[in-house]
Amino acid sequence: MARTKPFLILQLRPETAAADEEYVSMLRRGDLEASETVRIRLDREDLPQPLGLDMFSGVILGGGPGCVSDPPEKKAPVEVRMEQQLLALMPAVTGLDFPFLGCCAGIGILGRHLDAPVTRARYAEPVGGTECSRTDEGRHDPLLAGVPDRFPALVGHKEALDALPCGAAHLVTSPRCPFQMIRHGRNVYATQFHPESDGDSFELRIRIYAHHGYFDPSEANELIRRAHAVDAEASGRVLANFVERYRKAL
Repeated sequence: MARTKPFLILQLRPETAAADEEYVSMLRRGDLEASETVRIRLDREDLPQPLGLDMFSGVILGGGPGCVSDPPEKKAPVEVRMEQQLLALMPAVTGLDFPFLGCCAGIGILGRHLDAPVTRARYAEPVGGTECSRTDEGRHDPLLAGVPDRFPALVGHKEALDALPCGAAHLVTSPRCPFQMIRHGRNVYATQFHPESDGDSFELRIRIYAHHGYFDPSEANELIRRAHAVDAEASGRVLANFVERYRKAL
């Protein structure tokens, strides 16, 4: 196998068990070897400065418990630092139209960078499955190749885009949250659903985040049961397609 430029995987989860599981899931669902990635847990280390994006095939940003819409005084210092570093990176990503896939928290970061409203007010979704649908534009997008027009995915978020960012393409919608996947330019993507996750992922996260305001802790076992009932195979194609499309030889 020819050597390739690594994918830069950025993580926002301060909980080691959740961060490790998310990373392993990204490798599995993206058909990646660990040797094909550079992993940075932003809760533990800063982004290198300067960061040469041309060293990488693409950037994959994971989810996390923080919300960009929360007022600064309600954010822990580590959340503020991680958010600032990501927002400082986004002008280079969008300016270069560099391959980027933001998963869940990533759609908030991209939306905030593009001056779109991101709030808790309208389109938050409870932890569990949702039925996503490709839009007309989504049916022609390469990251949704092989994905059915309707497919289940796993979600759980306290904030969401209230409106499509100016100039962005709307690729996937759902009944409760209209902006499930968007694209800026040709190569900058973000999803509200979790393309890296399956029932096992969500079982661990439900247990770890039981007291983070996503749900009543007494509901945890029922939410785990529902998460395992979701066939998230099709949603994982988004991550696999991203890796396949942008993997670049050295």
